[in-house]
Amino acid sequence: QGQLVESGGGLVQPGGSLRLSCAASGFSLDSYAIGWFRQAPGKKREVVSSISSADDSTYYADSVKGRFTISRDNAKNTVYLQMNSLKSEDTASYVCATVYGLGRAAAFEHYDPDYLGKGTLVTVSS
Repeated sequence: QGQLVESGGGLVQPGGSLRLSCAASGFSLDSYAIGWFRQAPGKKREVVSSISSADDSTYYADSVKGRFTISRDNAKNTVYLQMNSLKSEDTASYVCATVYGLGRAAAFEHYDPDYLGKGTLVTVSS
């Protein structure tokens, strides 16, 4: 049975950085698009970033564009989300998910994930 495990969350001051990891086991990420959702209390879940299965094209929500970078290392079967210049409004639980064969990263939010992690908490506070 495949699973996704996130790590790298924690408490960071505004302006700081974190790198989240999403490690897959039981299946290969090669043919999957991967996305990062975030869910904060009282807020709607949003896809902050995704990377396609086809050409590693990427998508970023306007709220994180220029600050977050998504990347994948197929050899390690892991996807990363580098988060810089963090703001208090970035505080949320971050969850990674996969969609098989999705070649258009921007469409990620319109598909039900094949696999979904349990999330890692990011808290941005002074």
